[in-house]
Amino acid sequence: MKYYLLFYFLLVSSCLIAQKKFSKEISFVTDNDLYVSVYRDRYYTNGTFLSYSYLAKYKNENLEKKIIQWQIGQEMYTPNKAVVQNIELHDRPFAGYLYGSFGIKRVYRKNRILNTSIQIGAVGPNALGKELQDFIHDIYNFEDAVGWEYQIKNAFALNLDAEYTSFLTKNKAHTFDVSWVNSGRLGTVYTNISSGINMRFSYIPLQNMMNSIAFNTNLNNKSTNFKREIESFFYIKPTIRYSLFDATLQGSFLNTNSPVTKKLIPFVFNVELGFKFTAYRFNFGYVFNYNTSKSKNLKHTFGNKYGTIQVNYLLH
Repeated sequence: MKYYLLFYFLLVSSCLIAQKKFSKEISFVTDNDLYVSVYRDRYYTNGTFLSYSYLAKYKNENLEKKIIQWQIGQEMYTPNKAVVQNIELHDRPFAGYLYGSFGIKRVYRKNRILNTSIQIGAVGPNALGKELQDFIHDIYNFEDAVGWEYQIKNAFALNLDAEYTSFLTKNKAHTFDVSWVNSGRLGTVYTNISSGINMRFSYIPLQNMMNSIAFNTNLNNKSTNFKREIESFFYIKPTIRYSLFDATLQGSFLNTNSPVTKKLIPFVFNVELGFKFTAYRFNFGYVFNYNTSKSKNLKHTFGNKYGTIQVNYLLH
């Protein structure tokens, strides 16, 4: 009986929280290939992102919301094994990318979202990739990584990113919908364009894309037409990307002294399979990520897999 009472209390509490409006949010996202296999430690091996978002004041009849985001992020890349010391066996470079970013998400009333951001930071030893990987390996009692002395050399990083999402269709019960996602990146680290679709599936009605954790648009205040709602859904997001430049593979054009560089494979297929849900003031998510090979002459040519864990906490 006590378990039923506890479940009832949790359900009622969650519903009460869902009726409120929250205008600020702290987000922590971590990517790692360990989240799909304890034996996998290669290529894009770790990403760590800490963000703070809040609703901005705006006066525009076309906008439902304008969300500001500040973020600190780090990405880490290694060859097929993090313990490869022989430079001749590095099938891709060791590389780190550390940045701070400022972004603006414009949520339009006709189910369209434009997200723009600027990233400033560094690639190379200044990105502290070696230090973070050593720390992670110590936690899991893994063998110390070697070969970072041959990583991509230090260079200034500046990137401009944009993503445009538009609603396409849904079923009558609104337990399934599809949106079209297009993005572009231009800068000293990444230059690419991509396009794909985002399909959501749920056993309860999906929230409008203007007010959903699927698109990080669930912040509200007195001036918005929405409130926080309970969400729980699966999604699949396949995309095709065409890359023109990747400093973590080719080295920065601002510093051409990197001892290991590799050639790009321009076209890359990516797919995300994820589950996200709300609980109290929290939003949680787990995503399985797969991409085809990004560079030539890799030891493992069947693509790369990694997992993403996301935790968001809402504030008034």
